[in-house]
Amino acid sequence: MLTERLSKIYRAAGADALYTTTDYLRRYLTGFYSTDGFVLIDGERRLFVTDSRYVEAAEKALDGSGIEVRNGSYALAEQLLSGYRTVAVPFELTSVTEYRKLEALGVQLKDSMPAFTDAMLIKSERELAEISKACAIAEAAFLALLPEIREGMTETEVAARLEYEMRKRGASGTSFDTICAFGANGSVPHHETGETRLRFGDAVLIDFGCKVNGYCSDVTRTFLFGDDGKHAAFKKAYDAVYAAHELVKERVVSGMTGKEADAVARDRLREAGLAEYFTHSLGHGIGLNIHEAPNLSPRGETVLRDGMVFSDEPGVYFAGEFGIRIEDSCYMADGKVRSFMNQTEKKLVIL
Repeated sequence: MLTERLSKIYRAAGADALYTTTDYLRRYLTGFYSTDGFVLIDGERRLFVTDSRYVEAAEKALDGSGIEVRNGSYALAEQLLSGYRTVAVPFELTSVTEYRKLEALGVQLKDSMPAFTDAMLIKSERELAEISKACAIAEAAFLALLPEIREGMTETEVAARLEYEMRKRGASGTSFDTICAFGANGSVPHHETGETRLRFGDAVLIDFGCKVNGYCSDVTRTFLFGDDGKHAAFKKAYDAVYAAHELVKERVVSGMTGKEADAVARDRLREAGLAEYFTHSLGHGIGLNIHEAPNLSPRGETVLRDGMVFSDEPGVYFAGEFGIRIEDSCYMADGKVRSFMNQTEKKLVIL
């Protein structure tokens, strides 16, 4: 499977050699995580070079994979690359310094990023299984968190407990910095979790996810910590966001573009008079990165196909008042949107 993946991307890149030092691309090509090294592929060789910290583990992990593991550094890369006429590197992930060093070797550089993006759009069964595990862990951790939430806790304390619960269940880490927002803080879509203390009647927005073998999950839940009878506008808006979220699963099908998928949710919120408060896109791709292709936005031109994984996350934000976002990690299968998130309630929860 790995050798097929490497060969496919190498051919699509259209150069004598494919070369990358980017950590998540190395992992995609080899299945092995390291903080150092490079992958070099040509018509005959599939080579992973790293330093002595990883060689033994890499040799064990990649035994029988068809990928040769060697101990080395950038000096070896220079030696090997100078023998090619054209070399494909991911332009958007290559620093100016690295680009100039490669040019100095006398090779012609081509952009490999389109080949990677195209390959990573469609997840394999193994990748879908890893994402599914990450989603299951995230949801189970959230369910374990809810009974532990108490008035007076800070956003940081709640986020830390949730991250602990994900780690406890097997996550290797978080997909991104957990966002926990109480009350009016939720009106900032990417609020920085801080020391605000929870009060009775607060709306709570938590955006979180974890990794399993490098693959991410992404989920947002918004709920009320008690009902003080002052939430009529919040509840009305929540119902509209929930309707938009569910409508995506009902109406988005293979063959639609990311732009058309975004419009399903955006039009529903427009009918509710809330379109101006939906300030971000419907969704983004999820894989080894928490944000990757496809892009489900008003500018998203990628055609949705089976095997793609993305978020379904409509939201509305009222400055100084509250924010609401409902997000699942989803995938396309049999031409329809399927959610990985089946443990937690999406309708309004009041603790």
